[in-house]
Amino acid sequence: MRSSNPVFSRRGFSRDNGYAGFNTAPQAGYAQGNPYAQNPYAQNPYAQGDVQYGAPPQAPATTDRMTMDDVVVRSAITLGTVAVGAVLAWALLPVSGTSYGLAIGAALIAFALAMVQSFKRSPSPALILGYAAFEGVFLGVLSEMYNSRWSGAPFQAVLGTMAVSGATLLIYKAGWIRVTARYARIGLAIAIAFMVVMAVNLLLVAFGVAEDGGLRSFGPLGAVVGIIAIVLGAFFLTLDFKQIEDGIAYGAPRKESWLAAFGLTMTLVWIYVEMLRLVAIFSNND
Repeated sequence: MRSSNPVFSRRGFSRDNGYAGFNTAPQAGYAQGNPYAQNPYAQNPYAQGDVQYGAPPQAPATTDRMTMDDVVVRSAITLGTVAVGAVLAWALLPVSGTSYGLAIGAALIAFALAMVQSFKRSPSPALILGYAAFEGVFLGVLSEMYNSRWSGAPFQAVLGTMAVSGATLLIYKAGWIRVTARYARIGLAIAIAFMVVMAVNLLLVAFGVAEDGGLRSFGPLGAVVGIIAIVLGAFFLTLDFKQIEDGIAYGAPRKESWLAAFGLTMTLVWIYVEMLRLVAIFSNND
């Protein structure tokens, strides 16, 4: 469950077949299919006590394990912090150049906090909630800006985000998607390529080479790019779900539920922002 980066580094894949069964009971030692017991360094990261070199890993402790309730509560707290920050920013910061500047500053602070947490060895609730608060401020100003031009766009984006998230969860639980190591590698390669292309596009727009936003325009090309981004967001959700299931099944510590909440929040923010742009694009074409 522990990850150096909640987006690009996901644990929960066994090295032998790339797929861990979700409904199997946690096993000790080199149990087949347990990514926390079958470990390339011959020890379970969640085993308690000292482990001598070459000795079989111990089973996870039976107390203080992460549960689904822990994940739900932490996710509700984190997403609630985002929502409160967004509502306050919407209510207290009228659409103006100053509010745009504050939104950009909040986004940069949120990004910095997210990066610090991403490279920490253990989750920090203060960093995660700080990220959520500043991300909420950014989303509040952004949503108000879109609503001032496309009335109702934020509400539609929220509904769209809920629909994508719900559909992804249903498909995942139905077993239509098998989150394997190969699936993750291919998806992450596509995601990294997408982000590189978007970064290059941003530079081209900044230097005046590409006009009207380039690939991120509010025309048909921008709509296609937005749909791709939302599909990638759904892909990240499947990694989040797999990570949570593995952590619960194999005895991750309770504090790891903060990382699960962090990953889910980042993914849902990604989907919401892209959905907001997509709603605006389709509103332009009405």
